[in-house]
Amino acid sequence: MIRILIADDHAIVRAGLKQIVQQTDDIVVLDEASNAAETLEKVRKLKLDLLLLDISMPGRSGLDVLLEVKRDFPNLPVLILSLHPEDQYALRMLKAGASGYVTKESASEELIQAIRKVASGGRYMSMPLAEKLVFGMVNNREVQPHELLSNREFQVFRLIAAGKTVKEIGDELSLSVKTISTNRSRIMEKMGFRNNADFTQYAIQHKLLDGIAA
Repeated sequence: MIRILIADDHAIVRAGLKQIVQQTDDIVVLDEASNAAETLEKVRKLKLDLLLLDISMPGRSGLDVLLEVKRDFPNLPVLILSLHPEDQYALRMLKAGASGYVTKESASEELIQAIRKVASGGRYMSMPLAEKLVFGMVNNREVQPHELLSNREFQVFRLIAAGKTVKEIGDELSLSVKTISTNRSRIMEKMGFRNNADFTQYAIQHKLLDGIAA
C-alpha cells in the first residue's frame, strides 16, 4: 500500500485528488495539508511513502517545503502537482530534489501512474518534457535570464513581480527585510532590471505569475 500526503491549499483540489486515489486498491491518502507549516508537521509525524505537493501555497512556497523535506527526509519521494507550465518549473523542482512533476491538467490515469512510479523509487515526467530532455531541447536552447536565479532569488522575484513589498515578502518567507533587499539587488543585477515594473513585465511575458496571489 502506498501511503501519501496531499498538500494543496484548495480543498476542492484535495477532494478531487482523494476521489481519484480512492479508485485504486494500492494507494491510500493518510492525510492532507493546506499550507507549508501543516505539510512539514505532518511529514514529520506520519509514516509516508510519498508526498504529493503543490508549488503554490499560502506562506512558504512548495519549493521551500521541497527543500526542507529533502534535507530532513532525503529518501521520501516528492511528486510535484502544479498549475505551472512544465518548461518554467519542472526542471527547477527536479533539480531541487523532486522525483516527478505533473500538472493539474493531467488525466487521472497519468497521476496514478506517476504516484506508483515515484513511490517505487523511479522518476516521472510527462512525455513532452521527457522528449525535450532526451533530445536536448532544454539544455541546448538559449537559457532564459530567470533560469540563472537561485531558488530563493526565483521566489523573491515572483513575489516582487506580483506586487508584494519587501516587508510582505520577508513576512511570507520568514526572512529579514535586509535579506529580501539583498536578493532583490542580486536579481536586478542578474536580470538587468531597473525597477519593480521590470519584474512584473518580465514575469507576465514569460508566464511566471501563474498560481501566485497578489
